[in-house]
Amino acid sequence: MIAQQWFRRLGIKTEDRHKLWLMVPVFLLCGIAETLNYNGFMTLFNQRFGSSNLPYVYVAEAIILPLEAWFMTWLAGRLSKPGLMKAMYYLMIGIVAVNAVVLLGMRMSGEDFRFYYPFLFLSSSFVVRQQTILLWSLAVDLCPTQQAKRLMPFFVASATLGGVAGGLITQVASPTLGPDIVYVLGPLFLLAALYNYRKAIADYLVPLALRTGGGNEPEADALSSLDYFRRTLRSPFLLSVLGLMTIMPALYFLMEFLFLNTAHGAYPNEADFGKMFGIVTTLLFALAFLLQLVSGRLMAWLGASGMLIGISGVYGISFVAAWALLGSPIALAAVSGGYMLTYLLIYYSAEPSYQLFYKILPLRQRDGFRFVAQGVATFMGILLGAGLQFLHTGFGWSFGALAALGAIGAAGLVALSWGVRQLYLKELVRSLQSADFTEDRELAEAYQEFYRNSRTMGAVLAMLRHESEEAREVALNILGRAKEPRYLPQLLSAIEDDSPKVKIAALRAIDLSEASLEDMAKIATLLEDPEPDVRKEVVRKLAQMKHLSAQAFFFLRMKLLDRSPMVVAEAVKAMYLLESAQSYEACYEVIEHILKAGGESAIYVCRVVAELEMERFAPDVEALLEDPHPAVRVAATACLGKLKRTTVIARLLDRLPAADQELYQVTTQALIEMGEEASDLLKQGLGETSPRSWRASVTALAQLLPDEEVSGWLAEQGTGKLAEIAVSAALPEAYRKLGREDLAELAKLRQSDLEQTIRAGVWAVLERLTDEQVVAAIRRALDDEDEETRSGGLEVLAEGIGERKLSQRLASGWQTDSERLAGMTEEAAREAVARSAEWSDDWWQEMAEEWRRGERGTAMKEEQSMLGRLNKVVFLKKVPFFSDLSLEELGLIAAAATEATFEDGSYLLKRGEKNPAMYVVVEGNVELTSISAAGWEGTLGVMGPGEVCGANSALEETPSSVTVQAFFGDVRALELRREDVTRLVRLYPEIGIGLLRASLARIRLLEEMMMKFDS
Repeated sequence: MIAQQWFRRLGIKTEDRHKLWLMVPVFLLCGIAETLNYNGFMTLFNQRFGSSNLPYVYVAEAIILPLEAWFMTWLAGRLSKPGLMKAMYYLMIGIVAVNAVVLLGMRMSGEDFRFYYPFLFLSSSFVVRQQTILLWSLAVDLCPTQQAKRLMPFFVASATLGGVAGGLITQVASPTLGPDIVYVLGPLFLLAALYNYRKAIADYLVPLALRTGGGNEPEADALSSLDYFRRTLRSPFLLSVLGLMTIMPALYFLMEFLFLNTAHGAYPNEADFGKMFGIVTTLLFALAFLLQLVSGRLMAWLGASGMLIGISGVYGISFVAAWALLGSPIALAAVSGGYMLTYLLIYYSAEPSYQLFYKILPLRQRDGFRFVAQGVATFMGILLGAGLQFLHTGFGWSFGALAALGAIGAAGLVALSWGVRQLYLKELVRSLQSADFTEDRELAEAYQEFYRNSRTMGAVLAMLRHESEEAREVALNILGRAKEPRYLPQLLSAIEDDSPKVKIAALRAIDLSEASLEDMAKIATLLEDPEPDVRKEVVRKLAQMKHLSAQAFFFLRMKLLDRSPMVVAEAVKAMYLLESAQSYEACYEVIEHILKAGGESAIYVCRVVAELEMERFAPDVEALLEDPHPAVRVAATACLGKLKRTTVIARLLDRLPAADQELYQVTTQALIEMGEEASDLLKQGLGETSPRSWRASVTALAQLLPDEEVSGWLAEQGTGKLAEIAVSAALPEAYRKLGREDLAELAKLRQSDLEQTIRAGVWAVLERLTDEQVVAAIRRALDDEDEETRSGGLEVLAEGIGERKLSQRLASGWQTDSERLAGMTEEAAREAVARSAEWSDDWWQEMAEEWRRGERGTAMKEEQSMLGRLNKVVFLKKVPFFSDLSLEELGLIAAAATEATFEDGSYLLKRGEKNPAMYVVVEGNVELTSISAAGWEGTLGVMGPGEVCGANSALEETPSSVTVQAFFGDVRALELRREDVTRLVRLYPEIGIGLLRASLARIRLLEEMMMKFDS
C-alpha cells in the first residue's frame, strides 16, 4: 500500500510499473558500465599514449563516423528491430570484453603495446556512443508518447545515478587496482543488465515488431537526404542552427583537451589520475541528476533560443576562467569546472533546444532535417574540435592561447545564438502567417517565446483581422496563453466576431477573475447568442467572477430556463462555483427538479453532479438507472461511478448481458472509478456472474487490485476460466458426432461468444501486468491472415508475458486440436453433452436438454407449430440481417420476437396504413403489391422464408408503401414490435446497416417495377 501511494504521488500508473522494474536496473547498470569504460579508456589513453595525441584520434574518429553510419544502416536493413537491439548489445559486450582480455593479458605479461591504445579509444568510444543511442532508443520504442513523458525522468535519473556510482567505483578501484581493472569491470555490469534488457525486448519490443499487415509505402513527396541538405543550406535559419550544432561541440572538445592536459600535468601518476578522473565524473553525473530537476523550468522560462544564448554565455565564462587561471594553483579546478559545465549543457540542455527548433517545420519533414543536421554537425564538430586541438600539438600554441581562442569562439557563439533567436522568431511569425491552420494545430505550442517579444505579439494581434477564421482562432489561443491583462480590449472585441468558433476562442482566452462590471455586461450580451456552445462558454466565464457574485448570479439565473439542456447544466454548475448561500440553494433546487424529471436535461446534470462530486444527489441519480432513455441510463451509470456508489454494483452487473456497447464500456469504467471499495464486492460475485459481467469485473479488478494480487489471485481466476472454455470447445464436435448439426452450429456460436468474452477479460489482466501497446500488438498478430505472423504472436504468448501460466494458457487455447476432436467417439460425445447440462451457462443447459428431447423423439426439428428459443436462433442466424450477430445477441432478438400465423390471402401489411411491427417470414410466401402513379396496381415481387418486410414503416412510423399478403398457403412469421426493433438497432448497429441495405434493395426493386407499370 505504501508503494502504491508513492507511485500515485510520482504520477506512476499501473501500466508503468512493470517497465520501471525492468528498465530502471538496465539504465542504472549500463550507466555504471559506461562510466567505468569511459574513465578506464580515457585514463589509459592519456597516461600511456599521451593526451597530446587526442587531435589525431579525433580526426580518425571523424573519418570513421560515416563508415559507422553506413554499417548501422546496413545492419538495420537486415535485422528486425528486436534482433538489431540484441545484436548491438552483444556487439558492445563483445568489444569491451575483447579489450578487457587484452588489457588483462598485457597486465599479466608485463607488456605494454602502445599502438593498441588508439584502437582502445576508438572502439570504446564507439561502444559508449552506441550504448547511449541504444538505451534511449529502446526506452522511446517501448513507451508510448504520454508514458515516455512520465517515465523518462526516472530513466534519466537512473542513468545519472549509475554515472555517480561508476565515478565512486573509479575513485576506489583506480588507485589500488589500476585503470585497466576499472575498464575490465565495465563489461561485468553490462552482463548484469543483460537479463532485464532481453526481458524488456521479449515482453515489449518483440510484440510491437510483429507485422500488422499494413505496409509503409514512402510518401509521394518524400525528400532525399540531398534535398534536405540543400534546403538547409538555402535557409538562413537552418544554416545558423547547423552552425550552432557544429561550433558548440567543437568548443566542448577544446575544453576537454584543456582539462585532460592540465589534469595530466597535475597528476602524472596513472593511479592518481584515475582517482581524480573518478571524482570529476562523480561530480559530473551528480550535477546531471540535479540539472534534471530544473531543466524543464529553465526551458519553459527561457525558451529554446534563450536557453542556447545562456549556454553560450556559460561557455564564454568557462573559457575566460580557464584563460585567467591557467598557471595558478587552482587551474585544475577552473578547467575541471569548465569541462563539467560544457559537458552537461551540451548533452542535457542544448540537444533538447535544437530539437524544439525543428517543430516549426512541417511534421512530415522534421526528422529528415534533424537527421541531416545531426550527421553533418557531428562530422564537422569533431573535425573542428580536432583542428583546434592541433593548434597546440602541431603549431605549439600554449594552453592559455587555446583558452583565449575558446573564449573568442564562445563570444562568437553568443552572437550566433542571438542571431538564431532573431531568425527563430521570424520563422515563427512566418510559419504562423502561412500555416494551414486546419491541419497543423501543434504549431501553436511553439510560440511560448512570443509572450516576451512585443514585435512578435504584434504579428499575433494583426492576425485577429485575418480573413481565415482558423487563423483568428489560433491567434486568440496564443493571446489566451499569454495571460496578459493588456490584451483584454482586443479579446473583448473578438467576441463580436461573426464566427461562433472565434467567439468561443475569444471567451476562453479572457480572464474575468478581476474584470469590471462593464466587462461582465459586455460578456453577458452573448447569453442570447443563437449558438448553444457560445452561451455555454459565456456561462463558464461568469462563474469566474466571484468578486461580483451577486451580479453574476443575476445573469446565471436567467440561463436556468435556457432552451439548451447543455447550457442549463452549465449554468447550474456555474452557480455552484459562485460559492454563495443563494447560489447553492438555487443550484440544489434545479438539480433535484431535473433529476426527478429525467429526460435529456438529466444527462447533462448527471455530468455536473459527477464533476462536483455532489453525493447528496446519489439516490436521485440511482433512480435514473431505470429511465427509458438509454443515454440517461449511460449518464447515470457514469455519474454513480464518479460518486463511488458501490451499493449499485450488483444492479450494474445484472444488466450487462443485455447492455449495448456504450453502456457496457461506461459500466466497466464506473466500476473502475469506484475504487478499492468496489474490489471486495466484485471479487465476491466473480464466480457466479455471466460471461459479460465476468469480463467487466475482471477488467475493473485488473485496475483496482495491487500488483501481487493481480499476478496471483486474479491471474488464477483467468487461467481457470480459460480452462473452462477449453473444455466446452469439444461440444460443437460432440453434437456433430451425435448427428445434431443444428445444435452443433449453436454450440459453435456459443463457444465463439465465450472465447471472445473471456479472452477480453484475460487481455485486460495482461495489459495491467505488461503494457496496453504490447497487448494490442499481440492481438493484431493473432488476428492476422498471415500464418507466420499468427505464429509469431503465439510464440510471444507461449514465452509468457505478464503472468506466465495465464499467458501460456491463453496461447494453448488458440491452438485447437482439430484432429483430436475429429476422432471423438460417440460415447465421449454423449459424456461431454451430459456434463454440459450441469454447467451454470443457460445456453449449454438448454442445448443439452434439447438433445435429450431429441433422444426421446421430441426434438425441436419435429415441432412445427411453435418455435422455441433455440429454433428461433437457428432460424435468425440464416437471415442476412442477423447473420453476423453473436449467440447472446440472437438470443435477445429471439426473446423479443413472437410467432404469428397468417392464413392464405390474409394481410400482413396494407398500403397506406401504419403498421406497428416488422415481420421475418419463417414458412410460406408473401406477395408485395403496390399502385403506380398512373393508377395501375401490380405485383412487386414475392418473398419467401428468411426475408423481412415492414421494417421501414415500422421504424419511421409512416404508412406502408406496399401491401403484403399471404400467397398460396398459410404463412408463419416472427413479429418484432417497433419498440423492440428500435432498441435492437440501437444495441447492434449491424442490424441497422442490414435494414438500410435491404431498404435500398427494396427501393431499387420498387423503381424498376414502377417503371414497368408506367410503361
